[in-house]
Amino acid sequence: GINVWCAAGTGTFGTAALIRRVQKVQLDKLVTHRTILLPQLGASGVAAHQVQKATGFRVRYGPIRARDLPLFLVTGLQVSEENRRIQFTLPDRLLLLPVDLLRWVQPLHLFGILFILHVGLGTGWTELVAFFGPWRQAVSCHLLCSRGYRAGPLRPKALCSALSGLWWSCFYVGCRSSDLYVDCPSFYWSRLAAPIQLCTYTGSSTYT
Repeated sequence: GINVWCAAGTGTFGTAALIRRVQKVQLDKLVTHRTILLPQLGASGVAAHQVQKATGFRVRYGPIRARDLPLFLVTGLQVSEENRRIQFTLPDRLLLLPVDLLRWVQPLHLFGILFILHVGLGTGWTELVAFFGPWRQAVSCHLLCSRGYRAGPLRPKALCSALSGLWWSCFYVGCRSSDLYVDCPSFYWSRLAAPIQLCTYTGSSTYT
């Protein structure tokens, strides 16, 4: 399957693509009816009247969820108002969390490793404190910057980001005796990273 909402928005799932596929497989010779069922979230990229004019097939939009398709077919392609609405609840968001984690985990951890090596090795190996101090800062920065996707399924986003940032800030302060604002510029960068991650969380801009 494909993400029909994003595909419709970028034009990869749209009027021209649909017409091209129908004509390529010669769908009019394979079926006797003249109706095409499309996902409702793909409607933003499809001009139904143009599809019907070019192919002779009428476009009908199904329910939001695939599990409602059997009822949709039994009731003569009728969709209730409830099945037209997106219920993007907390369980739905939690299902998408692994997708967001996988999207961030590789570049984030690669950045963390490079940052640790850069800060740690750049200080020198002569003094034990000089060596472990930057490493501790780098690890803390890594944890702080990765906090964003942990609050992704929740809402509102601003509150989630603030609470998540507060938690990691308390964690950092508890692990260090020195002043956080003086010797840890990574604290400021982390406050920029978390909101960006939350804004790119799957579905956040559209449904939440």
